[in-house]
Amino acid sequence: MMESGFMDNTERRKIILDKLMRSKEPIRGIDLARVFDISRQVIVQDIALLRAQGEDIIATPQGYMIPFKKDDKIKKRIACKHKGYNAMEEELQIMVDHGATIIDVIVEHPLYGEITGMLNIGHKKDLDDFMNKITGKKAEPLSTLTEGIHIHTVEIENEKNFKEMERALNEKGYLIDN
Repeated sequence: MMESGFMDNTERRKIILDKLMRSKEPIRGIDLARVFDISRQVIVQDIALLRAQGEDIIATPQGYMIPFKKDDKIKKRIACKHKGYNAMEEELQIMVDHGATIIDVIVEHPLYGEITGMLNIGHKKDLDDFMNKITGKKAEPLSTLTEGIHIHTVEIENEKNFKEMERALNEKGYLIDN
């Protein structure tokens, strides 16, 4: 379904930004491309230009989005270590079970510095989709670059829930000792 008539690139980027700002869910690049009857690569370029103009657009496994912080939630980082898909899934499941949205995963690479992968996992379905993609594509998690050491940024209801999540992760041996 193409947006009405011919429009220039600037107008298209304004509409893309508006769609992202209004959406509570990520929007896939291919879906945006269909709206405008253009290639996904043009959308990738539009997103890059919007980012260069200072727009806070992130690419998640589910699509593009503008992150928002719910006023009643806290954002924290947690340092973890594990290896393998099963441990990764269990770690993420513990976080989701405690009401966390896993915003990203960060590794410290000796050459490139901090590398961040956007996750946006807040529900069991998000986790299942992520695990299906990573195992289906036989992709290696970022943490393989750092012998399993990584950091997650999470958004969670309150400090109490965060501490309970930490305890559960620690019981499984996933936390890095302070």
